Amino acid sequence: MFESLSDRLSGVFDRLRGRGALTEADVRAAMREVRIALLEADVALPVVREFVDKATEQAVGQQVLKSVTPGQQVVKIVHDALVEMLGSDAAELDLDTTPPAVIMMVGLQGSGKTTSTAKIARRLSDKDRKKVLMASLDVNRPAAQEQLAVLGKQADVATLPIVPGQAPVDIARRALQAARLQGFDVLLLDTAGRLHVDQALMDEMKAVAAETKPAETLLVVDALTGQDAVNVAVSFTEQVDLTGVVLTRMDGDARGGAALSMRAVTGRPIKFAGTGEGIDKIEPFHPERVAGRILGMGDVVSLVERAQETIKQEEAEALAKKMAKGQFDLNDLRGQLQQMQRMGGLGALAGMMPGMNKLKGQMNQGVLEGNILGRLDAIISSMTPKERSKPELMNAKRKIRVAKGSGTTVQEVNRLLKMHQEMANAMKKIRKMGGLGKLGALFGGGGALGNLPPDLMKGLPGGAGLPPGGLPQGLGDLPFKLPPGFKKKS
Repeated sequence: MFESLSDRLSGVFDRLRGRGALTEADVRAAMREVRIALLEADVALPVVREFVDKATEQAVGQQVLKSVTPGQQVVKIVHDALVEMLGSDAAELDLDTTPPAVIMMVGLQGSGKTTSTAKIARRLSDKDRKKVLMASLDVNRPAAQEQLAVLGKQADVATLPIVPGQAPVDIARRALQAARLQGFDVLLLDTAGRLHVDQALMDEMKAVAAETKPAETLLVVDALTGQDAVNVAVSFTEQVDLTGVVLTRMDGDARGGAALSMRAVTGRPIKFAGTGEGIDKIEPFHPERVAGRILGMGDVVSLVERAQETIKQEEAEALAKKMAKGQFDLNDLRGQLQQMQRMGGLGALAGMMPGMNKLKGQMNQGVLEGNILGRLDAIISSMTPKERSKPELMNAKRKIRVAKGSGTTVQEVNRLLKMHQEMANAMKKIRKMGGLGKLGALFGGGGALGNLPPDLMKGLPGGAGLPPGGLPQGLGDLPFKLPPGFKKKS
């Protein structure tokens, strides 16, 4: 998300950072470019005007222009202004009420409301350990209630049994009664969608709200519709007491106008962002982290959280034990590649690592081969079990066979073997220094590779350009840097 805006702003600020001194004219010229970038990102004009005026006023102050690093100061001012525009603090669901806490989902048809209902239910069930019940009140769209029931099975969340012919208010009343009797913590109500802001359906939604008294009323809007999404939010805000917004398809929104305008125009916080089609592809919306991604500062906190969610503890402990003996074969490397895939692939990780926005942009534009991790996995899969456990067996004849079997080249096979050898050598060096110490913590505990000696960092893939303090926990063994010599697409 925000790729085009991020690229434009990165170019503006790279020029500012590259200068030792700045004049007021330099800052005003840069802020004009920021204004154009925001407008091109489809951010609402009043929001852009207020944002640029406020940022410019602070950036042309004497404290900034006469500072040792004026370029960095301007970037910080813009970052803080972005955070304020996006809503300052992350807005969590307010479920502090007598159970069951009711969450009412509203929105236009096709915005992803039913899917978002299931995603939020899954998240509440898995991460917050809540007992959740879902109920569909959509009697207008064919098979809408059946769709929620199917999604409920996928998410492993209970859904209210379907009774044909019931009116939405009656379904809501029955759902609330069932939730109370069966001890559910949260009840999610998926209301009927609208092709436009239809008054009859609005009245129906108000009646449901009066019956169930929801703790949260979340509007689901499609981020790809840009300013239309903001206009829909304004219309709903006038009719219903919204408590927050869920933006879907944020992963496909390269401009980001809806996200950047929503809070300022509606006064309602963005609570969740849909980041893919999978039932688990939804994230809480953190303004500060999003601002960091837009300005190319990365989002290491989200990276750590994703690592903790996807790295399997038993695999990590088994690998730590092998490494304690100085062992690291291609099966282990394959496990690390698969962990990266589970975390969203190289492109997703690059967007969260500071200074790697350009790599992500190259992958999005197809300059670099997009499925690098898949190609590496294919090479390892084409080897025999014996070759994977003993890479030294890989002679010229075996490399040719593996390259043909994986649809790659012998050169790529050699690069993979070299990458493995570098990692294995690094582990042996650590062992010779007196053991791995707290290496177990690196793979799921609280360590960081930044504590290792610099000469060892050179031996680890991704050792260059790490954020201060090293890689986050659980990520020390992941080869973030592209294997040396991986060819670009022509």
